Amino acid sequence: MLSAAAGEEVTALCSMALRRVLHWQLPALEYAATCWRKHRLQPQVQGGREIRTNDRGVRHSAPARGLHRNIIEALQVAAGSENVSTTTAVREQHGKDESYQRCKPPDAVVWPQNVEQVSRMARICFENNVPIIPFGTSTGLEGGVLAMKGGVCFDLTKMDKIVELNTADFDVTVEPGVTRKGLNDYLRGSGVWFPVDPGADASLCGMAATSASGTNAVRYGTMRENVINLEVVLADGRIMYTAGQQRRFRKTSAGYNLTNLFVGSEGTLGIITKTTLRLYGIPEAMVSAVCSFPTVKAATDCTVQILQCGIPIARIEFLDDVMMDAFNKYSKLSYTVSSTLFLEFHGTEKGVEEQIEAAEEIVKMNSGSEFAWAKDQETRNKLWQARHSAWYAARALYPGYEGYSTDVCVPISKLPEIIVATKEDLVRSNLTGPIVGHVGDGNFHCLMFVNPESEDEGRRMKEFTDRLARRALAMHGTCTGEHGIGVGKRHLLTEEIGAVGMQVMREIKAALDPKDIMNPGKVV
Repeated sequence: MLSAAAGEEVTALCSMALRRVLHWQLPALEYAATCWRKHRLQPQVQGGREIRTNDRGVRHSAPARGLHRNIIEALQVAAGSENVSTTTAVREQHGKDESYQRCKPPDAVVWPQNVEQVSRMARICFENNVPIIPFGTSTGLEGGVLAMKGGVCFDLTKMDKIVELNTADFDVTVEPGVTRKGLNDYLRGSGVWFPVDPGADASLCGMAATSASGTNAVRYGTMRENVINLEVVLADGRIMYTAGQQRRFRKTSAGYNLTNLFVGSEGTLGIITKTTLRLYGIPEAMVSAVCSFPTVKAATDCTVQILQCGIPIARIEFLDDVMMDAFNKYSKLSYTVSSTLFLEFHGTEKGVEEQIEAAEEIVKMNSGSEFAWAKDQETRNKLWQARHSAWYAARALYPGYEGYSTDVCVPISKLPEIIVATKEDLVRSNLTGPIVGHVGDGNFHCLMFVNPESEDEGRRMKEFTDRLARRALAMHGTCTGEHGIGVGKRHLLTEEIGAVGMQVMREIKAALDPKDIMNPGKVV
């Protein structure tokens, strides 16, 4: 054992050695500690937001100032630098649709040319936790293209091929850049057409994503009934076919209905890059007519009775007196300013004559006017073009005001009651809102315009639209017949579907999009 003196000498030597080590190494240790601290506090971009760690090690998020340069460069490699933009003007153009929602631009916009590029860029976004917002013609009415959390907008308009037409089988496959009017122009002379007609010249894949419908739905159905198959790029870049690759059968009982899972998903489950659609033979005869009624109830009662009698009406549209006034002024027409029905009959010459005779009798029973006819194609096109301009006609009545279009759908027997109640609610709320609707399937729209500088008007409009939706729900209807949920109706979807239904939807979303990068902030 060491003596006490020897122990003290050893301790002194060890202490001196330690002091020498610290003298030379402490600056390096302090520098390493400083670097580590800076690294922990360095913001990391995830999903268009900065993930920071504070001094206590607590992680939090803040809005990012843009995508990391490495992500932009990877997107440029995937699609070409000319097909990637981060300029403010382009981003703002892609952060707004026809809704009243404020612009929320993405961090970047890309224009893929084919499904392989969509897949590669989706994979880049997935690996970097960057949101993806699919974009078509920007004609939506519920804020579906707003980049709520930043990210990359996939503008699909350059993918505009009609891939395959099968007139004998009544189907066609198209890419997302093909619009409704573009397809029917292509089909001219083929003896077939695509009848789903939401009014706007929307992209067909976008129409599938929102389960669009329109004026012909009473006869031909909505997109949900007319989509046969979809090619979809999932959040992680995988490519899937909802009914199997190149399948285009008329019916199936094989497996889950994945096609209808994606129809109406509003870009929250995947990017639709092709759709196969059902086509129809062009009718031998088409005749349109207009008739006016003394009251809202008379017009809507007439609609219900026409449907109850089994008349195979192709279109039956309702416009109230406010809408007819706007309609006449905007389109330079001279129809009676009162509750009005626009009707269209399709079939053989003899079949159309029988439909018209039966409809005329019901119109007279409800105090309707004589029919004003539109028999030739040019006159019919002018009439329906004017009808499709209802939104713009209504906006022209209130220059400088902000517009909002909301829609609901109820069982047709409830239609007279809900439209009358809605008109009365508008008056009580001191709001001006033309009503127009595809009443043949119980769906109608209320177009409202408010002074953007009046908080009170904005509040009254929001309260009115919520009451309208809940009135439809109370009548066993839905809070939206064709506009979709988007941003503005998420709380109403919960009331409509219920807690268990919403949980199942969220579980489906989590299974297909585990990082929540597909159009986040929408639907669920």
